[in-house]
Amino acid sequence: MSEPVFLRACRGESVEHVPVWFMRQAGRSLPEYRALRATGSILDAIADPDVACEVTMQPVRRYGVDAAILFSDIVVPYHAIGFGVDVVPGRGPIIDKPFTSHRDLARLRDLDDADIAHVTRTVDLVIEQLNGTNTPLIGFAGAPFTVASYLVEGAPTREFAVVKTLMHHDPPLFEKLLERLVAITVSFLRAQITHGARAVQLFDSWAGSLTRDEYQRFALPATQRVLEGVADLGVPTILFGVGTGELLDLMGSATSTVVGIDWHVDLDEGRRRVGEKPVQGNLDPARCLGGEALALEATREVLAKAGRDAGHIFNLGHGVLPTTDPAVLEAVVRVVHEEGNAGVK
Repeated sequence: MSEPVFLRACRGESVEHVPVWFMRQAGRSLPEYRALRATGSILDAIADPDVACEVTMQPVRRYGVDAAILFSDIVVPYHAIGFGVDVVPGRGPIIDKPFTSHRDLARLRDLDDADIAHVTRTVDLVIEQLNGTNTPLIGFAGAPFTVASYLVEGAPTREFAVVKTLMHHDPPLFEKLLERLVAITVSFLRAQITHGARAVQLFDSWAGSLTRDEYQRFALPATQRVLEGVADLGVPTILFGVGTGELLDLMGSATSTVVGIDWHVDLDEGRRRVGEKPVQGNLDPARCLGGEALALEATREVLAKAGRDAGHIFNLGHGVLPTTDPAVLEAVVRVVHEEGNAGVK
């Protein structure tokens, strides 16, 4: 069996068709997910390897995507070490006692294998399901700055006032916080890779809230240390953030294999800013809400911007929206496979 098309595109190699997968491809948009999960905490579902495996596999079966992504959440390792994290439906991660001082560094202890045995068991089960297919599993984690934003703010925010105040008022403390997050993130990613994930994505979802100077000073060095911490394992790495159009050249300077591009920047311009590196993206998730015809029109626009050069993985510019019709995404996959030209020989 040849190397999966997704992995070859990550490395900028030629492909038979443009690979496609979707961020948040598993979850609320799928009726089979709703039937399985009904109600309850996402952390409870993640804690059950049989459930988490099934949710991971559902979009692979339905859409025929070129990669599975582990059903998990970026706060899972911090919940596992007892930092006091919950994920509230409709709100997102909520921190019982946010990070405020040096005393809180002790609450960010090292991540042990036993802490995430449910995650690695899920990876094992998914790999068993994928055995004999050409579909690799993507593992993931939150990038240090984005995780720090949640831990310091205590909840999702649009202002990022508390975390920015901390990083400017007490840079040494913020750096120590990032050091702890780098160590935990590296452990989390390495565990997924050693159990069979063949690529990993680092979600720096809130990096777009930073100025270029802030990104260079406070986020990029920690992100780079995470990438260096898994480099010896030899799997492709994807770095992605939202609202990061003005940071793409800086993101491209990190040693990730691929840079994910959100929908705010045309893909051809995104490729130019990233430099000589494969890219992932970047269909606006909202363009999938108006029916198949409108979604396919937008899909073809992205494919045209991607051009013919190798090194493009089709994806959304952020996650699948909950009200997305799965039939629309099925059609998007079909068109990408049939009409995409980037790297196709």
